[in-house]
Amino acid sequence: MIYAHQIFVCTNQKSSVGHDVAKALKHAIKDQDLKTVRTADGEKRRNAVQECDCLDRCKHCKKGNGAALVVYPDGVTYGDVQPRDCATIVREHLGGGRIVSSLLLSQ
Repeated sequence: MIYAHQIFVCTNQKSSVGHDVAKALKHAIKDQDLKTVRTADGEKRRNAVQECDCLDRCKHCKKGNGAALVVYPDGVTYGDVQPRDCATIVREHLGGGRIVSSLLLSQ
């Protein structure tokens, strides 16, 4: 199955916030019924969350209060993300195609 979105979450913090963010994203995707979506031509696409060791955004995760994550194929990077932010990211970005500007990192 082809991905609609694939989210990579940095888990290289001293705290467990990256793992907590990944878990919250997975729950939000499931709760908002966005695990599998259909394109305009009816093709199934999947939204998935992957944990990774480093996104080279340490200022916004390892040294910050939250986790950094990147959403592909959009190439959008969010920083200082907390578990409480995940439902908003899923609803706005994955579900609505709108970037959550308050969490956006400059490229």
